[in-house]
Amino acid sequence: MTIFTETVLTIIKSIPKGKVASYGQVALLAGQPRAARQVGWILNQLSDDKTPWWRVINNSGRTSIKHAEFGAMLQKELLEKEGVVVSDNFDIDIEKYRMRN
Repeated sequence: MTIFTETVLTIIKSIPKGKVASYGQVALLAGQPRAARQVGWILNQLSDDKTPWWRVINNSGRTSIKHAEFGAMLQKELLEKEGVVVSDNFDIDIEKYRMRN
């Protein structure tokens, strides 16, 4: 596992319940501000259930796994259990729920 991957996973694990972060925000905090796609790739390869992947959304305030309806619904359910309001279109008020450093 690379240092970048370890850093990304540590950051994602630090996102508090009821908060979200964008892929770009995670990349910036990991020291690679232009690596949002790499953050997504890391999450796509994730095989553990201890990393709260559902708290990472795109910067427009949408879940970004809409291509997989089941995945989007699961992400919506997990976020709503934490008190995050997610619309039927999978929109989230990112500024309201964004993790602040």
